[in-house]
Amino acid sequence: MGLMGDKARLLETDRFVHAPDDGREPELQMDAMEAAEAAEASDAVSECGHRRAAEAGDTAAMSALGAMLLRRGDLDGAEPHLRSAAAAGDRAAANNLGVLLHQRGYADEAGGWWRIAAVAGSAAAAHALGRHYRERGDEPAAEYWLRQSAESGHCLGAYALADLLEHRGDIGAERWFRAAAERGHREAAYRLARLIEDGRDADRKAAYGELTQQAEAEQWYRQAAARGHRRAALQLGALLEDRGDIQEAGRWYLSAAKDGEARAACALGYLLRDAGDEESAAEWWRRAAQDGDGNAANALGALHADRGELQTAERWYRAALDAGDVNGAYNIGLLCAEQGRPGRGEQWYRRAAYAGHREAANALAILLLQRGDASGAEPWFSKAAEAGSVDAAFNLGILFAGRGAERTAHAWYERAAAAGHTEAALQVAIVQLRDGELQDAERNLRCAAGGGSAEAAFRLADLLDRRAAAAGEGVPDSERTADDESTQWYERAARQGHRRAQVRVGMFAAARGDAVEASEWYRAAAEAGSRNGAFNLGLLLAREGSLPEAALWWQRAAEGGHGRAALRLALLAARRGALAEAQTWCARAVEMGPPEVAERAARLRTALQEELSA
Repeated sequence: MGLMGDKARLLETDRFVHAPDDGREPELQMDAMEAAEAAEASDAVSECGHRRAAEAGDTAAMSALGAMLLRRGDLDGAEPHLRSAAAAGDRAAANNLGVLLHQRGYADEAGGWWRIAAVAGSAAAAHALGRHYRERGDEPAAEYWLRQSAESGHCLGAYALADLLEHRGDIGAERWFRAAAERGHREAAYRLARLIEDGRDADRKAAYGELTQQAEAEQWYRQAAARGHRRAALQLGALLEDRGDIQEAGRWYLSAAKDGEARAACALGYLLRDAGDEESAAEWWRRAAQDGDGNAANALGALHADRGELQTAERWYRAALDAGDVNGAYNIGLLCAEQGRPGRGEQWYRRAAYAGHREAANALAILLLQRGDASGAEPWFSKAAEAGSVDAAFNLGILFAGRGAERTAHAWYERAAAAGHTEAALQVAIVQLRDGELQDAERNLRCAAGGGSAEAAFRLADLLDRRAAAAGEGVPDSERTADDESTQWYERAARQGHRRAQVRVGMFAAARGDAVEASEWYRAAAEAGSRNGAFNLGLLLAREGSLPEAALWWQRAAEGGHGRAALRLALLAARRGALAEAQTWCARAVEMGPPEVAERAARLRTALQEELSA
């Protein structure tokens, strides 16, 4: 991954961009103190000029001087100048006088001056007046004045109007967020991006395809993030990470994290962990956790748990819980279970389950079921399943199947299968195979096999073979090719350790004359306990002349209930003259069958009895 080779870019932020070295000595720039002194001198000159003009009765100078003093925080000095200018009809002075009075706590008088300025055409005063009315709860008046400000092109007015409209659920909010964002308002750009990404406007969904919608949201996130909006940087990072642009996502997470966004620090930690840098990941998680991010605290807990530092892990899980993340309680429960303390784990599972943690509810139900309390387990399984736990839905299927309530069990299996649960899909498919619903069975078998179920892969291969045979399209084992789909599924199941699949793949190899491969598959199945594998391996060994070893495998198969293996052992014993032993194996073969084997074993046993009695 690019990120793995570029860890320094994520951590050493001062090295993102290097200025080109053209070999020339750079010119010394004015330092901050010099710049401040220059600005102060310029303001002093301007203030003197405005003051002289104001004393001479110049209204514009009074307004400018009052604004200058207001910006400086000299309210007492600014107020008389602003009052004089406002009384003379200067709308900027009226607006600034409203600001001054609002700062002093005289909201009603401030509103009066803002109204005067707004009526005179001041967009800034209309914005201030709109906010004044909104603070008082008069939304119609607030909307009127904010709309006046926004329609006059005032950026803050457009944003405040959009905020009001969104609060009311009015779809017109997007237009005004856009207007403010286009004038550089970073919060407006961020909120516009969220609106677009959420797709809450049905018309917007029709007007923009999903990709275009996402691209437009990204554009506004970028604008806000570039202006220092840390939540926009976080969202942009998440969007890029989902798209696979890990390196750029890391840069934006880093930017937001350095500005104090705990969630970005947490996300950055996950990127670094995935890149193999656990130490740096832990440092960022620690920063985020100390800022109250429960997800980061849980990540730290998991990291220490993996290292075997269980006390430290529990401390961080508790920190996550203190931060309001109920996963902390669930993780402490898991920790207790790993330590062999299910009683203590139960209390943590309960705490998380009562708080709505679905996996904790499922874990609690499993504990109760293991203790024999099926009636206590069922409501927790139900609660977890209704909250969306796929495992809980599957477990409910097992619970009801154990009670003989097959219909209810099947319904829960179907629910879990629809959510992609591998074993549930297999259980549903088994019922559908039994009922002859082959098309639906195939769909669920493919789902389960694709999810890693060896049994599903074997059953799918068998279904495909039976369908081909019914259609007259079946091929002999010796003519199977690697491109044959059923063969691929058999081999997949065999590689996963499925004994019956291993025997089948061994039979395919034997049919095409590859005794070595056949022997390997039969041996793998036999060593895993397959009596058919043991019998077939014995046949191969016997053909190669290794009768003693073949007999060992036949004996293992016969002891597992394989009738043909018992018959083979009876024949071997009879040939070497061990007639009593041969009779014993014949009796076992008659017991185990199948019918044709039992019939042959019975005839051999009769012959042996005649021989022994002769």
